[in-house]
Amino acid sequence: MSEFVVQAGRLPTHLYRAGQGQPVIFLHGSGPGVTAWANWRFAVPALADQFDCIAPDLWGFARSGHPDPPPVGARAWMDLWVEQVIALMDHLGIERAHLVGNSMGGAIALHLLHRHRERFERVVLMGTAGAPHRITPQLDVAWGFYEEPTAERLAQIIRWFVYDPASVGGDLDAIARDRLQAALDPVVRRSYEAMFPAPRQQHLDALVLPEEAYGAMDRAILLVHGRDDVVVPLETSLWLLPRLPRVQLHVFGQCSHWVQIEKRESFNALIRAFLSGAL
Repeated sequence: MSEFVVQAGRLPTHLYRAGQGQPVIFLHGSGPGVTAWANWRFAVPALADQFDCIAPDLWGFARSGHPDPPPVGARAWMDLWVEQVIALMDHLGIERAHLVGNSMGGAIALHLLHRHRERFERVVLMGTAGAPHRITPQLDVAWGFYEEPTAERLAQIIRWFVYDPASVGGDLDAIARDRLQAALDPVVRRSYEAMFPAPRQQHLDALVLPEEAYGAMDRAILLVHGRDDVVVPLETSLWLLPRLPRVQLHVFGQCSHWVQIEKRESFNALIRAFLSGAL
């Protein structure tokens, strides 16, 4: 496993990389205090025996670059994230790659397919945003974390992300304390508050593409969702299912938003089979 920073495009990108083979870019979600490693710490090592796994911290998160002043609203940030991924691929000499996107990372993957389809092969969208739905109270609280940035509030958010706390080791308070330190970095906070200012439905809507765009995505796409996801509900994948031409859907019962953590062994086996073309 390598961990390093590259200057690709207008801002630096901090990333994790492991393995050899076809490149797979893992795009994390938007929970407060998130990092690429927090989202993909089980998937990247598991798949590195077959794939070149690349997990960047997105701009505005963790140890990657933070624009100053930051753009305001998810629509403006989406343009930056798409720019970042393409610049990173160019810097690393990657012509084409698979994509795996979690939550907001799934919406970024959809925008990448829409704008740069020729650069991507197979795509996994897990608990994905990018489909129209009413914002859930849980996502509204998560995006509004800095209205009350405490360890207790962060622990509650993490409880919503999992169906069974034992799947993340059980001690959600300890996990929250660890993530709180990263979340309270002043630069991280500045970026995050600029991404999702209230009212937050507008930012969820900004992630949705024109409906005809989904029908033009002719890449093989695997939708993965937790049946019991209370953050980004299963209805988002069900909305995408009839609109994406080459699509499959896998639903995990007794699972909420963090499929890649709660069902990590099954998830890793599933995406390995899909990315290798066996599914």
